[in-house]
Amino acid sequence: MASLPTGEPVWDLKFDEKGGIAPADRNGFLDEVAASGVADLFLISHGWGTAEQSARDLYDHLFPVIRDAAGALPALGPVGFGGIYWPSLWFPDTPATPPAAAGSIQSGTDELLDGSAGTAAVSGAEIAASLRSGYADPAQRDIVDRIGALIDECAALGPDQPDAAKEKRLDELSALIAALTPPEPDTPQFEDSGETALLQTDNPRRDYVATAEVFGSVPPAGSTQGVTDWFGKAVNGAKDAVRVLSYSTMKARAGDIGRSGLGPLLADLHHRSPQLRVHLVGHSFGARLVSFALAGLAAPTDSPIASIVLLQGAFSHWSFGGAQQNPWVRRGALHGLADRVNGPLVATFSSFDWAVCRWYPKASFLAQQDVEAEVADRWGGMGSDGFQAVGAQARTMPEAGGTDYGFAAGSFYAVDGVDVINNTDHEPFAGAHSDIRKPAIGQLVASAAAAHT
Repeated sequence: MASLPTGEPVWDLKFDEKGGIAPADRNGFLDEVAASGVADLFLISHGWGTAEQSARDLYDHLFPVIRDAAGALPALGPVGFGGIYWPSLWFPDTPATPPAAAGSIQSGTDELLDGSAGTAAVSGAEIAASLRSGYADPAQRDIVDRIGALIDECAALGPDQPDAAKEKRLDELSALIAALTPPEPDTPQFEDSGETALLQTDNPRRDYVATAEVFGSVPPAGSTQGVTDWFGKAVNGAKDAVRVLSYSTMKARAGDIGRSGLGPLLADLHHRSPQLRVHLVGHSFGARLVSFALAGLAAPTDSPIASIVLLQGAFSHWSFGGAQQNPWVRRGALHGLADRVNGPLVATFSSFDWAVCRWYPKASFLAQQDVEAEVADRWGGMGSDGFQAVGAQARTMPEAGGTDYGFAAGSFYAVDGVDVINNTDHEPFAGAHSDIRKPAIGQLVASAAAAHT
């Protein structure tokens, strides 16, 4: 156990990709929390592509601003903090094209089809190097390495190669990608898993070309593949498919860790310290992780959760909805589990979050059938417009901050954070997706925590 400079205790919770946590760390955490005198424990999970040091930097920023905001609210305290660490992987940074400015003739629903993810600029070797550390299994690491090498071999092929030879290499790539694809959950509930159609395609030539078109990937100038050559486009589409693979793997992993790791840990924590209130905060895929902790709690009586705040969540905005309220006519994967939260459920969204508003729907486009205006609605993420199909109440996060949100226990809230989560200067692909290191965020989290029952 560590502590903030002001004395509040801080715990590190390190999960493996299946949700495992070292028994000594688990037992030490339970014992130390029970002895700490903490009344309100804030547990925060980082999102995609976050190394341990980057996650620690995020927590070093967020813990103090939450502490400061909580200190001004009589309903909270004493407070403690826990940082969740999990093995997230991500595609290497690419020079994506920023979306058209609001109000321009290119903005609006057609924007989903415009621009480029910048995938063509990275090599197979760079992709493999970025993803390799996210797999603990040596056999899976070998597959990642082979995918990277094969992509570069394909990119180097001359235009005089016969189509049959090119298609054979694409078939091998497709088989390798399929071998790494996480299995779909054995559940009747809905979650946006349309990307599986791409990752397990039986026609990579067709689907990789279509994927390149969706992500705006064309062969770079001066490459051996011409812009009009189908194979050059397919090779870049294969890179985009690996991007979608990393996204799909993280999505599945976050759910597994939340359901199998964090949820049972919270149940044990509640039984050891029944008066303790836990406040879950998740960013990006970390929002999915903390949300799926609800599925790891057998009953509401097992739950210490007093609030949940999802910061630019990168999972389906239909996840909590019922079957009759969404386009899929199937209940969301988390439908009926809100009763595990003894307080409000809050999700932020921002139009400056390009990762969720722009690229997230493209990653879930279901075999290219959803390239219409309805994409953002059917395939949208929490960070694009908040909870859907649950009667969420609208709120706005003020630029100046504050805690006067009027949150009530048992209700969903969709909080427009466009005036706060809006700095796109350093992230050509993700935009303002990670622009959350601000006092207004701490005030939002504290406000939700203070509305516990």
